[in-house]
Amino acid sequence: MPVTALRATSTAQNGVGAFILQCKRLDFHYCDKWGSSRGMNTFLRSPLIASFAKAHPQIVIHISPRPNAHPIIRGSYINGREKVICVRNLEKEQILQKVELLRDANGEKVKRVKGGRVVGSVNEGVRGVWDPFHTKEYRGIG
Repeated sequence: MPVTALRATSTAQNGVGAFILQCKRLDFHYCDKWGSSRGMNTFLRSPLIASFAKAHPQIVIHISPRPNAHPIIRGSYINGREKVICVRNLEKEQILQKVELLRDANGEKVKRVKGGRVVGSVNEGVRGVWDPFHTKEYRGIG
C-alpha cells in the first residue's frame, strides 16, 4: 500500500506565523557641498545601498538632497512613528551599521527599565543582596 503525503498549506494567521519587518521606509538626506556629508555621499555611490535594497525589498528607500544641512537617515515604521539618526562625519561602514540599527528597530520609544537591580522582587530579601566581597576568603577569616 503506497504512502501518500498530506498536503499541508499554511493559512494566514494575521501575522502570527510570519515575521513582519517593522521598518517600512528609509529616507536618506544629504548635502553635496558640506564636508559632513562626505561619508553619506560615498555610501550612496557605493554598492552597499544597492545590496541592502536588494536584500530588503519590503523597505522603501528614498534618497533626496538636503542642502546646507547635516546628513540624516529617517526610518518610518508601521506604527506611525519615525526615528532620525544624524550621520555627520561617519564613514560608509558606520552608516551601514546605523541603517541596520534603524531596520531592526520597532519604532517604539526607548523605555527605561525601572529599578537598577537585575533581580526584581516584591519582597526584599532578609539577608540582603549577595556580594562576592562578603566571603570569608575576602575578609581574611579562616
